[in-house]
Amino acid sequence: MLSLLGSLQNFDILQWISRIIVLLIAFPFHESAHGYIAYKLGDPTAKNLGRITMNPIKHMSLIGTISMILVGIGWGKPVPIDPRYFKNRKAGMAISSAAGPFSNFLLAFLSMLLMKIFDLVAVLFPQTFLIQGTFGYTLYYSLTLLLFYMVFINISLGIFNLLPVPPFDGSRILFYFLPERYYFMVMRYEQFIFIAILLVLMTGALDAPLSFLTNAVYNGFDFLTGFMDLIIRAVA
Repeated sequence: MLSLLGSLQNFDILQWISRIIVLLIAFPFHESAHGYIAYKLGDPTAKNLGRITMNPIKHMSLIGTISMILVGIGWGKPVPIDPRYFKNRKAGMAISSAAGPFSNFLLAFLSMLLMKIFDLVAVLFPQTFLIQGTFGYTLYYSLTLLLFYMVFINISLGIFNLLPVPPFDGSRILFYFLPERYYFMVMRYEQFIFIAILLVLMTGALDAPLSFLTNAVYNGFDFLTGFMDLIIRAVA
């Protein structure tokens, strides 16, 4: 994956379009997953506010979206969840919070599978994917680039949101394992912690661990879809 990322350093219009398309899918899917699972657990807050939707306007955070486009790390507008509706408050918060990152990993896995299916179709019907589009790129390249970003950005988004500090989803999952008094003690300083995390990200101190985790998940999905590689080699 890193070699492919290296080959994408010089951004062109297709790469920007691909990133934007992915964000218009990834953020709404992530936030809607929070709201949908919370609704299934008894909390109608997100549903009543119209936040269980794939309409990106409902979910996009300006700063989070710009950050995701420029540096590959970002966030959407949080979906409101009222834990008072849950039968088990701590479990409900943990499950509904985990739904967001899980949805991104699911999108990434399915996108990788689809990317390999396109590889197979390209081997079987090469002329179909050699058709050039508006910007002079082949259909194969355009689809593969879009799906690559769908994989990479969704993995990055999922991992970033699992950071166990407020206001990220990981902190709500951590809440399940902490006594309430300690959790709410930490949550009082949520805004300050968020600013501190952003400053740490700007220094690049988290680049190495986040990159390691992203590569690990990417390689894991590549392994799980490895049966497609065997089929491609068999028919090539």
